[in-house]
Amino acid sequence: MESMNMKEVTRLILDLRAAGWSDTEIVDHILYIETGEEKYKTKKKEKAE
Repeated sequence: MESMNMKEVTRLILDLRAAGWSDTEIVDHILYIETGEEKYKTKKKEKAE
């Protein structure tokens, strides 16, 4: 598996921000990908009706 370069990481972060993710959600998601620790796993958002 190849590592992402900084340009790719930056594009990922900017895309997640554009999708409405908070900076905390983004960091936790990246930590989950790297560590696999459940405490960082992305939680499903409930839709507001």
